[in-house]
Amino acid sequence: MRVAGGWVRDKLLGKESDDIDIALDDMFGEEFAEMIRSKQLKENPDEKAGFGVIKCNSDKSKHLETAVINVKGMSIDLVNLRSEEYGEDSRVPDIKIGSPEQDAMRRDLTVNSLFYNINTQQVEDFTGQGLADLEKGVARTPLEPLKTFIDDPLRVLRVIRFAQRFSMSIDQQIFDAAHNIELRKAFETKLSYERIMSEMDKMFAGRNPHISVLQMHQFGITSLCIKAPHEIEELTPEIIDKLLLVSAATCNVMGALFAIIK
Repeated sequence: MRVAGGWVRDKLLGKESDDIDIALDDMFGEEFAEMIRSKQLKENPDEKAGFGVIKCNSDKSKHLETAVINVKGMSIDLVNLRSEEYGEDSRVPDIKIGSPEQDAMRRDLTVNSLFYNINTQQVEDFTGQGLADLEKGVARTPLEPLKTFIDDPLRVLRVIRFAQRFSMSIDQQIFDAAHNIELRKAFETKLSYERIMSEMDKMFAGRNPHISVLQMHQFGITSLCIKAPHEIEELTPEIIDKLLLVSAATCNVMGALFAIIK
């Protein structure tokens, strides 16, 4: 059993985390949840022990079935290690049970690819870069950025969101990949507007949203993410981009003024 992703990252940064995902290498989540439930009932027959199963739902980025169970008052997700293979026209991958290395390499950032092996009580860095990037504060993709982004263009926005959340610098190769014409095509063919807005909601709810806007501009993806209604012809993609830049600059100035006053 391995704790995967966000919990490991946050603990290494000295932050509290209740986002516990347990990755299993030879058993499905529902099967393991049933074993936990049986043990809970054996230890406390009067306890109402149960678990839920979240089915695959590509609209919510749930590409593999997940079992959710409460253990000592904490909600824990149980899911299999997996590998992914993407088609040309969809960000929904073909999922197969995978190795820890395959699971780590398919993730969006190296700092989100770390595991904590419960059996050995060790942190595992199968990308070979996650621990160093976490220490240096670098946002980097496990695989070559262009391939990662074309497989799932939403990862571009996730890079921006996590970089701002943890005050990370973004690897130059990511900037280069973000301007590739093939990525722009993938944005238009693979992503629904609802998925884009869901990720942007998280981005703008985080720290320094104005910097996220600036980086969207630097990546050249503003017009791919924010569109005006067709009937408002005056709001061209160029105008929208400029308005957002002005808003971001205003927020930055206001933040500086408040810091001085404080």
